Amino acid sequence: MNKKIIIYQVLTRLFGNRNLTLKENGTIAENGVGKMNDFDATVLRRIHELGITHIWYTGVIRHASQTDYSSFGIPQQNPAVVKGKAGSPYAITDYYDIDPDIASNVNERMEEFVGLVSRTHRAGMKVIIDFVPNHVAREYHSIKKPLGVKDLGEDDNTNVGFSPQNNFYYCPGKSFEPYFDKGTYEETPAKATGNDRFDNKPGTTDWYETVKLNYGVDYRDGHHYYFDPIPSTWIKMTEILLFWASKGVDGFRCDMAEMVPHEFWAYATRIVKELHPKILFIGEVYDTAQYHTYIASGFDFLYDKVGMYDCLRGVICGNRPVSSISYLWQSTDDIHAHLLYFLENHDEQRIASDFVCGNGRKAIPALLVSALMRSNPFMLYAGQEYGERGMDKEGFSGIDGRTSIFDYWTVKSIYKGYFDHQNLSEEELFLEKKYQEILKIANREPAIREGEFFDLMYVNPSSDKFNPHRNFTFLRKSGNEVLLIIVNFSDEKMDVEVKIPEHAFDYLNLTEQEVKAVDLLTEQEEKVQLHKDGYFPVQLEPYDGRIYKFKIKMKESEYELNDHNKEEFPPAHTAEHLLNQVMIRMFGCERSNNAHIERKKSKMSFTIDHKPTRQEEKAIEQQMNQLIEDDLPVTYEYVFRNSIPDEVKLDRLPNGASDTIRLVKIGDFDVCPCIGKHVRSTAQIGHFEMLGSNWDEPSHSFRVRFKIIQ
Repeated sequence: MNKKIIIYQVLTRLFGNRNLTLKENGTIAENGVGKMNDFDATVLRRIHELGITHIWYTGVIRHASQTDYSSFGIPQQNPAVVKGKAGSPYAITDYYDIDPDIASNVNERMEEFVGLVSRTHRAGMKVIIDFVPNHVAREYHSIKKPLGVKDLGEDDNTNVGFSPQNNFYYCPGKSFEPYFDKGTYEETPAKATGNDRFDNKPGTTDWYETVKLNYGVDYRDGHHYYFDPIPSTWIKMTEILLFWASKGVDGFRCDMAEMVPHEFWAYATRIVKELHPKILFIGEVYDTAQYHTYIASGFDFLYDKVGMYDCLRGVICGNRPVSSISYLWQSTDDIHAHLLYFLENHDEQRIASDFVCGNGRKAIPALLVSALMRSNPFMLYAGQEYGERGMDKEGFSGIDGRTSIFDYWTVKSIYKGYFDHQNLSEEELFLEKKYQEILKIANREPAIREGEFFDLMYVNPSSDKFNPHRNFTFLRKSGNEVLLIIVNFSDEKMDVEVKIPEHAFDYLNLTEQEVKAVDLLTEQEEKVQLHKDGYFPVQLEPYDGRIYKFKIKMKESEYELNDHNKEEFPPAHTAEHLLNQVMIRMFGCERSNNAHIERKKSKMSFTIDHKPTRQEEKAIEQQMNQLIEDDLPVTYEYVFRNSIPDEVKLDRLPNGASDTIRLVKIGDFDVCPCIGKHVRSTAQIGHFEMLGSNWDEPSHSFRVRFKIIQ
């Protein structure tokens, strides 16, 4: 099964912080800080159950900070060239080190990061980290570079402004003299500033805390390029990418990628992907004229900030008609699979802030469009799913509608969402549920993951039954499954009629027939006559949408399922599915090879590599009851054999099993072919109690005896 990539961006130091002091310009001692270890198995499972496939851990590489870690051998930074008490995660001080703020044990910070990567992988997700190639902190100095690696600037000729083999640009004979009080900070000769200021006098609006890296481009002399021989910076930065790839990361979000020559990216991505073929490169590129160039240079995905993001923000705020979405996707249709859609990130203002629309609910239509319209990746920023407003006055970052990347702070929506869930407001719970439903649909439905797309806007002009300024609609199709998505960006309830043209029937190979359409968000069923140039009637709630799913060429009565004569006890039978997956994740084994599931007590046998300890047996019971308490939904999906997800094995189906398989899904935790009876959600199981276990050493068979208490 191809996964639709859904990325969850977290500012690592903020995510797990539970200190509610919230003092403006507070120190780490006053306001606290989140740690990598806050992402434990429970938190990661919660993130995964939101529909997430990748976590982007922002700010894990050591960057400039005003916090003193000199007792750990870490050089202290001059506060004059650090923005905020916590500092910017994009002012890197050591490319080979982990930021000490996010470590529970500073001396073991790299080991903690490797553990975080491992936990994330076990939770079923991949890891993305930042690669910041354009600039470093003013006082960059690596104390963790591998043996034999030379530091950036170590061999530079500082007597010249530019040399192809220098790592930095210099202002020979001039000291750093910014347009603000530099205190005791001294830098001679001054280096060029990260936002392409090639003099020694940056101002407060410049990236004054950073210095520009030199990739062999002489910006002072007509942008002349010196790429032969290979510049020193190319080699050093590629070594850094390989270092982090060796730690198990699955991708890099490359900061300000377009400020680095595309020739370097072609060089670096080729080398990295030869050794790590599955690793992803995501580029921050704002110049749409360069999209094709950077994709050709090895980028898998590019931010579509000035395209779809700006468009959807304008639509949400009522400044642009909804129909403009069609123009945006058409302008990049040939590379749409390489574009990353998003509604928030650390650079942009929160949707629910007073600077955008003041209400997270108003973005739901945009979520439906950006997550479901095409098969390309979608990203959300932690807290977005709770309507985080970003209206705090943290310190260096004032009230600007953004969550600060410069200050020590606790984001209340994240704090409540993951560590104080019972105190979420009704609105926050509503948004959380809506995001989870939509993102799960994005990955569950083949029509979204890999299906065809047909925009219906061109045949639905303004009328009493359709408003192209506030409504957007399209079709997705895979195999015999079709999705009709209709959204409402207005604050009014609307009755609309969506025209499906003859061309859509021809393009998608549809047939005229009566279908049973089910809204995947509400489970509401409608019988609709599909006719060429006919209309599909829909009732839309304010700031909401519908995802109607229907099948063509096959009626439900045509399903031929396997014979089944069992009379299971649904709670125990559902617990069987959970226990199978718990054992798989804890011990890396296969599903049970011998199971007797009954109402009073049940037994299941697994082949594993060692006899579990008492602590491990206790962990099995604890995890089972946590999954039950999480109240995961139990759902069904009918698929053809050739559409079975990769992780689902069919080797235990009976001989002569039909071509149509029923998959039973328990949240995003487990999926298994089964035709038995189950509860509707895990909370209905009751309490799981282990009665005992048996271990057979010769066969390495571990038998679990349990009962369900209701």
